[in-house]
Amino acid sequence: MTTTSRLLTLLSLLQTRRDWPGSVLASRLGITDRTVRRDIDRLREMGYRIEATMGPDGGYRLDSGAELPPLLFDDDQALAVAVALRTAPALGAGIGEAAIRALATMRQVMPSRLRHRLDTLEVTTVARPGEVASIGISLDVLVTLAQAIRDRVTLRFDYGDALRRAEPHHLAVSDGRWYLVAWDLDRDDWRIYRVDRLQPRIPHGAPFTPRTVPGGDVDAFVSARFKGADANAWPCRGTVLLHLPARDVLPYAGDGTVTAVDQHTCTLEMGSWSWGALAASFGRFDAEMEVVGPPELAEAFGVLAERYSRATSAR
Repeated sequence: MTTTSRLLTLLSLLQTRRDWPGSVLASRLGITDRTVRRDIDRLREMGYRIEATMGPDGGYRLDSGAELPPLLFDDDQALAVAVALRTAPALGAGIGEAAIRALATMRQVMPSRLRHRLDTLEVTTVARPGEVASIGISLDVLVTLAQAIRDRVTLRFDYGDALRRAEPHHLAVSDGRWYLVAWDLDRDDWRIYRVDRLQPRIPHGAPFTPRTVPGGDVDAFVSARFKGADANAWPCRGTVLLHLPARDVLPYAGDGTVTAVDQHTCTLEMGSWSWGALAASFGRFDAEMEVVGPPELAEAFGVLAERYSRATSAR
């Protein structure tokens, strides 16, 4: 084993667990304890912060340093990082150019076998019909919010024309937009703020004791608020029988449930924030249909029918 390959193997071992006795490292590498000490010194000269641990055997620990030294990835880790960098611009976090430069740097030093695998992964982020394109935001703003969340300090920030005070709890990403989940001190309630619309003020406020979001699950809480409900479920749900094959409905059903009845008909269960909106969403399927239930949905269809009838008769 050459010195270079031995150093890479040693570094790989140090990255897999917190503490390594020197004798165990020597045994793994097939070298003496003295050679282990020399190799540790070489890694330190390369920028790796390796601390000596006390104890009967003595040992070593790889700690974080002030600067980022060269990193060692296995094949799967390298590809995972490369794919993440390739799709990073879709997050709209102001890291698109940096991600492209980092990906180019990684690709340049990759072995040919990995470059070939990476080059086959051509990824294009495509927005779904009706989906809002990702909005670029400042990375500095994201970092400021994340630090306030970590340090549990109150935030003051401009939001539109208003000054808000809030206890920041979580950052969330949905459909290319970033959101801050926080407890609004002036409204005494949970709020979800769009990060692209806020500007933090420095310095931050007083420390606070973290609260638990309703239900204890941030994902479920944010999804519920987007649906206009307190629970992660649409407040209005209904079912219709569509005179269309299930295969023609599935691509446009969203989070609805499609059940085939026969080759020509299917049922579709969907939800929305109001009965009128739910009836209208069923109406986008250009086909005959019958309401299965509940009665509120049938009533909403009647209201829409009268409204559409008045719209045509007014001409």
